[in-house]
Amino acid sequence: MKLSKLAYAVLFLGLLTGFELDAQEVDKTYFRNPINPGSRNYLSGNFAELRPNHFHTGLDFKTGGQEGIPILAAADGWVHRIKISSFGYGNVIYLKHPNGMITLYGHLRNFNQELSEYMRKKMYEAKANELEIYPEPGELPVKQGQRIADSGNTGGSGGPHLHFEIRDSLDRAMDPLLFGFPEIIDNKAPVPQSIAIVPLAIDSRVNGKFARLEVTPVANGSNYRLPSEIKITGKVGIEIRSYDQLDGASNRNGFPTFELADDKGRVFNLTVDKVDFNYSRQFLLHTHQNRYTKLYFQKNLKFEFFTPDTTTTGHLELEPGVKKAYNLTLHDAYGNERQISFTLQGQDREPNINDGAAPSKASLDYINNILKIKAPISAKGGLAKFRVGANSFEMLPAYQDANSRTYLWDLDFGIPEEIDICSEVVIPGIDALIPAGKETSYSEDNVQMNFNHETVLDDLFLRVSKAGSASSPRLIVNSSREYLWNAANILWNVPEYTGNKEKSHAYYTSGGSKSFLGGTWNGDTLNFGSRYLGEISILQDNTKPSIQVIKANSSDLRFVIRDDLSGIDSYEAYVNGKWVLMRYEYKQAVIWSEKLENLPFKGEVLLKVTDKAGNTAEWKGTIG
Repeated sequence: MKLSKLAYAVLFLGLLTGFELDAQEVDKTYFRNPINPGSRNYLSGNFAELRPNHFHTGLDFKTGGQEGIPILAAADGWVHRIKISSFGYGNVIYLKHPNGMITLYGHLRNFNQELSEYMRKKMYEAKANELEIYPEPGELPVKQGQRIADSGNTGGSGGPHLHFEIRDSLDRAMDPLLFGFPEIIDNKAPVPQSIAIVPLAIDSRVNGKFARLEVTPVANGSNYRLPSEIKITGKVGIEIRSYDQLDGASNRNGFPTFELADDKGRVFNLTVDKVDFNYSRQFLLHTHQNRYTKLYFQKNLKFEFFTPDTTTTGHLELEPGVKKAYNLTLHDAYGNERQISFTLQGQDREPNINDGAAPSKASLDYINNILKIKAPISAKGGLAKFRVGANSFEMLPAYQDANSRTYLWDLDFGIPEEIDICSEVVIPGIDALIPAGKETSYSEDNVQMNFNHETVLDDLFLRVSKAGSASSPRLIVNSSREYLWNAANILWNVPEYTGNKEKSHAYYTSGGSKSFLGGTWNGDTLNFGSRYLGEISILQDNTKPSIQVIKANSSDLRFVIRDDLSGIDSYEAYVNGKWVLMRYEYKQAVIWSEKLENLPFKGEVLLKVTDKAGNTAEWKGTIG
C-alpha cells in the first residue's frame, strides 16, 4: 500500500508546535533542490536514519564520489551562520529564510567567492584557523538557485557528499522529503530485519523467561510475519531492527513512522517528525544498542514521538490464555508501507522452564532496574539470601530447570551488598543509584563523580572498580554498552601514580581505542569530564607531533601533521613573523596555507604544532 507524499506532509507538519504553520498552507515548491535541480538525485542517507549515537537529521546527497559540484541556495534568504571546521559538518553554511526556517549545507569543499573572501578576512582578523560567524541579518543575502558553495568531503564525512537539512524556527531538524524534491524517487517499502519482544517489569516473561527474544520475520507475500506465536506474561514491549531503501541506491536508510494495531484498531504510533538537538543523545535511550527502535514508552525519555502520549503506550499485556493478533506497519516518507503480523498469547508465570545449558558459576545481568542472577543448581537448596544493609531477604527462584535457577531482584527496593545462592556468595558490585533528572554525587575509595540533572539518560546503578598499575591506572565505570546523556564530572585521586602529571590525562580506552578526555591536576587528583561509560585510563603522552613538509615555496605551504596519542590541538604558521591562515583536513592529516593577499611568501617560515598533552613540534625553513 502507498499513501500520497502530500498526505504524509499534512500528517507530520500538522504535529508541529513550535513553528506556526498550517498544514493546509504548506508550499511544496518553497524549497528547491540544492544540488542538480531538475535532474535525478540519489541519497546515501536520509532523515531519522539510525546512526551510532543520534538520528541522522537531514539528507545526504550522493555526488558520484566527486567534489566540486555546485551547491545552490534552496530558497531566498541570507547567511545566518557560517563555519570553517576540521570536524563535524566541516565547512558549513546555514541560511535563514523569510518563512522563519533554516537550511543547512555541510561538508563543503569551499564557499563561493564572496563568502570565501568574507571568511578569509574574518579569520585573518581573528588569527583563527577555524572560525564560526553569525553575520547580521541581511548582511549576506542570497537568492534561490544562487551558487553558495561547492560540494566536498570536509569535517566528519566518510566520503564526498552534501549534507542538507531543513530546520524550523526553533532550530529543530525536520524531514526535507516532506517539502518536495521530486528529483528523489522512492517506490520501495521499508524492510524488517528482526523483531524483539522484551519484558518491561520484574513479573514479565517472554516464552517463560525474563529475557529479550529476537525473532527474524519471514516473507508473507509482499509483507512479513513472525514464524511462531510468542507467549507473554505481564507487560512486554516491541523493538524492531529495520531499514528503508530508495530507488537506484543500495544504501540502507531510515524511515519515520511505526504503527502498531490489533483487531480493535491502532494501539500506538511512533513518528519521528522532528529532532530537537538539545535531546539528540536521548536516541541512546530510544534505541537498543543503536540498532533496535523501541516501540514503547519509557519514563525518562524526552522525545515526544509517541501517540497516545501516556505512560503505558506500547506496553502490551494479555490475560492468561488470551491470544491477540497484531500488525506492525512501517511507513516511509513517500507513503510506501510494509506490514509485519504476529500473534501474542498470554500465559501464567511458569516456575519450571528449559533455560539452556547449565552455567559453571553464577552470572549477573543488569537489565534496567532489575538484577538477574542465573546460578547452577545446588544440592544445598534453592533459597537465595539477599543482604541489604542490616536486613536479609530470602527469595525463591523466579524460574528454574534441571540445570539452573534464575533469581530476579528489583533494585528500586534496595541495593544488595551480597547474595547467598547456596552454591556461592555473589557480590553484585553496585555502588550507588544515580537517579535521572536529579543532581547527585558519588564518593568512595578516592573517586568522586558528580552528576547534574541532565547527566544520566535513565536511572543508573553505578558500578565502579579499579585496575591497572601505578604507571597506568584504570577506572572501570559500568559498561561501554551503557550510556550517559551528558558528561559526568570525575575527580580521581591517584596518589600512587608514577607518571609525569604535566603530560598525563584521562583517556577513554574501552574497545581498544584511546580517546582523549583531558583533565587538570590538583595535587594527586585528576579532574575531568566523561560522557562515556566503560574503561578510563590515565596515560602519559611525551611524544611531540610529527611534521612532514610537502611544499614550502613562494606560492604555497603544505604539511602532513600527525600525533600518535592525545591528538592535534593547534597549529600556527608564520612567515617573517606574520601569521598565515592554515586549513586542516584531519582525515588526510594535511594542512595548507590560504593567503589573504596574492603576494608571494618570502623569508623565514615557522610552523608550530601542539598536541592536546601540550607537546609542541616546530618546523623552520626559508623561502628565498
